[in-house]
Amino acid sequence: MTPNTATSAPSRRSFLASTAVAAAAVTGGMPLLAACGGSDSGSGGGTSAGKSAKKLLPAYVATNVVTPDIAAKNGSAVGFTSKLDIASLKTSVPKKLGKGGKVSIMSPFWGSPPKSDNAYYKAMNDLIGVDVEWQNQDGNTYDQKLGAVLASSDIPDVVVIPGWNMGGKIPSAIIGKFADLGPYLSGDAIKQYPNLAAIPTDAWQRSLFGGKLRGLPQPSPYVTGIVPLYRKDIFDKEGYQVPTSADEFMALCKEITNAKAKRWACLDMKWTAFQSFGVLSGSEKPLGWNLVDGKLVYRIETQEYLEALEWTRKLFAAGYVHPDAKLGKSAATDPGPKFAAGEFLIYAQNISQWWSRTAEQATQNPDYKIWGMDIFGHDGGSPTLWAEQPAGIFAFVSKKASESVIRDVLAVANVTAAPYGTKEYMLTNYGVEGTHYTVKNGVPTKTDQGNNEVINAYVMVASPTATIAHPDFPEVAKAQVEWQQRMGAFTKKSSFYGMQITEPSRYTNLSNDFEQLEDDIVRGRKKISDMQQAVSDWKSKGGDQLRDWYKKLLDENGPAAS
Repeated sequence: MTPNTATSAPSRRSFLASTAVAAAAVTGGMPLLAACGGSDSGSGGGTSAGKSAKKLLPAYVATNVVTPDIAAKNGSAVGFTSKLDIASLKTSVPKKLGKGGKVSIMSPFWGSPPKSDNAYYKAMNDLIGVDVEWQNQDGNTYDQKLGAVLASSDIPDVVVIPGWNMGGKIPSAIIGKFADLGPYLSGDAIKQYPNLAAIPTDAWQRSLFGGKLRGLPQPSPYVTGIVPLYRKDIFDKEGYQVPTSADEFMALCKEITNAKAKRWACLDMKWTAFQSFGVLSGSEKPLGWNLVDGKLVYRIETQEYLEALEWTRKLFAAGYVHPDAKLGKSAATDPGPKFAAGEFLIYAQNISQWWSRTAEQATQNPDYKIWGMDIFGHDGGSPTLWAEQPAGIFAFVSKKASESVIRDVLAVANVTAAPYGTKEYMLTNYGVEGTHYTVKNGVPTKTDQGNNEVINAYVMVASPTATIAHPDFPEVAKAQVEWQQRMGAFTKKSSFYGMQITEPSRYTNLSNDFEQLEDDIVRGRKKISDMQQAVSDWKSKGGDQLRDWYKKLLDENGPAAS
């Protein structure tokens, strides 16, 4: 299980909609927006950074309950590779912190919600000492439900909001409708909740909205979550070498592709191209901006951006990309079966699929081996990668909630943030032994009841520091963490890393059409010159003014710490 794997486009929603990732409570997100002043509705914009923000942050106290097999390094998750021994699980919450009250929680849900009186919910509520009532909503249409609920006067005690649902009026609703948790969590106050105190400070900074600490975060690694995944078993059999430059990748694709034999090299590699050519992260505002030689630059203005698109266009034009991707189907359909069949050998996708694809094929195709390529610099040198945001899904408490309700919510979060290797983690993520899972040879396996009940719920409230642990495939967990650590060594933090930003409302939709234009260009439907024209239009329609606005923020608050 991978409880905290960062997502970072392509198609975050598709990651969460998949069983493996939804069950793992994937973190990461789209623009996370906040204004600095408490009276600011968000329309004028602002940031959560600056000296004033530091006094709002909780003290960090590392957990000593469990020691990971692989420590975090270069922005990676921590890793666990040893067999799971249920008898030696630690206790991280020695006494119930809940006072027996009721707490209603609205959260996105993928799949069919279980009955409200199921055994998993009962066990969790008994451990916490709180009666949680779940108001699960379809994750695929969560935007609409969220907007309606936040516009009403009847708001649940807790509302979970993923970053990709924070468009439109949601940022101002967060500031206007949700409580300041600072009195309970800022500074040393958080020490009442040791598991929350062990959440990294960067994740808490992302939880500042409207000049207040309002969110309970799900931390994620800042290393990119998108990996060029490949069929290592076929590579080894055919003698293919993992490429170390853009030219080598192109030559490899030519060697692999045989359309008559129904084999193509890859799917759409646009995101790998962005990484290889050092393009600023574009999946999360404001990370697409960076200060370069004293000038603030947006990713679409860079030469690297155009070069990455041109390289990807050549892959399509040469016929190396699977026809599904050429038609735009690869993002909407599950690539797993055709990848398993060997119709293509490489695709860029969330790191969680390294494990989930392995688990899918373990019994039916024992020779199958999926692995992750190191990201190469386009010229054969080291890549320049850009950090993703350190948290992307948040739980907020209603401003109308009483102190006792807030305390009960924090009691819930302190259990759900328990680290791997604890009794609280196992119950949160696997349920009750014998009912929801069994353990054989140190590997926990969910029962049918576990698969039906232990999904999408308590993991959405708060999570421990980013963790990778697969007791069934420890070699994959080790490889994932080591991949993150290698890539983390080449990862830089942009000037706005970790900041919560609200762009002024007049700029909200300024960059909306670029992703579609990118896809049209790489598929040959548009030209590079069309992108150059679009960038010129972007500048004249407000891009240059937005640059000035961001520059003022930097001047007032200073850049993020590198």
